Amino acid sequence: MNHHVKLFYSRRLSTLSNVQVSQTNKLSINEIREKRLSIFDKELKRQQALITRLEKIEVSFKGLNNESTTLIMNKGVSTPFNCAQHINELLTKQSVVAEINGEVWDMHRPIPSDCTLKLLHMKAEDPQQASLVNKTFWRSCSFLLGAVIENSFEDDVPAVLHSFPPANVRSGSFVHDVYLNLESWVPTQNDLRKIAATFQKFIRNNMIFQRLDIDSTLALKMFEDNVFKAEQIPHIATKSNSGQSVTVYRVGDHIDISRGPMIASTSLVGRCSIASVHKLESGIYRFQGVALPSDIYINHFAFGILESRARKQNPARIPELSAKT
Repeated sequence: MNHHVKLFYSRRLSTLSNVQVSQTNKLSINEIREKRLSIFDKELKRQQALITRLEKIEVSFKGLNNESTTLIMNKGVSTPFNCAQHINELLTKQSVVAEINGEVWDMHRPIPSDCTLKLLHMKAEDPQQASLVNKTFWRSCSFLLGAVIENSFEDDVPAVLHSFPPANVRSGSFVHDVYLNLESWVPTQNDLRKIAATFQKFIRNNMIFQRLDIDSTLALKMFEDNVFKAEQIPHIATKSNSGQSVTVYRVGDHIDISRGPMIASTSLVGRCSIASVHKLESGIYRFQGVALPSDIYINHFAFGILESRARKQNPARIPELSAKT
């Protein structure tokens, strides 16, 4: 590794100047992201163009204290967030995820037909709803962690996102498993703080989670630069209703695969810490973090307990690694 590269790495993550990396001629992460965004935007416009005329649907909103409101919305266009806009501003800020006819539903996902709507927030009193919201929050944090990790390494050390396990709040940490072309890397506390600072900066942009269901062939084109996603996509598609579609989400310039649902926007994420990184097998590193919703506050000592728990290696299944970069 030449001296210039060492200095660049030291400004990013200090420990990277002490590890072995191999040089590659692959596209930069910025070029990869631009290509994925182009495919996403083109497909979104194509799907939107399929709606040639607006049809009205009835949305029966069920709120607190059995309040009920019927809204006339646009089929395949209006979203739960749009419904919240018609009710009151507080709902647009607090609602994390929706329920459409009892099915958990993204706030910015179009509603396809007449339905009953509930809007869930982070302080849900019903235990089942609280569990749904917590899992959605944890899953979204794993997604965001992947976005941040990709930007925490220079192109000479490509961070290839593998996957993140199902949300499990009881595990103590949200997780993203990433392939790094590093023989051995043990990040310092300063490295972890830098990643956490990048995470905080990213979420402050108040970006929404956009969901898009795409054909598996298009998904393969979108993720052709990621050998792990290319391997996973055919299997993921077989589990879809059509047997050939894949769900992707976009936040800002980052796109990844997930069945979802996700939270409405990054503004719902508050205090965050990247607690640890554990090396697993075959170059896979498990990044672990802990975060609080933006409207929940605890003191420094209590958050320290959560951080301590999140440092222990998350027990989620270690991903199988058959594809090679």
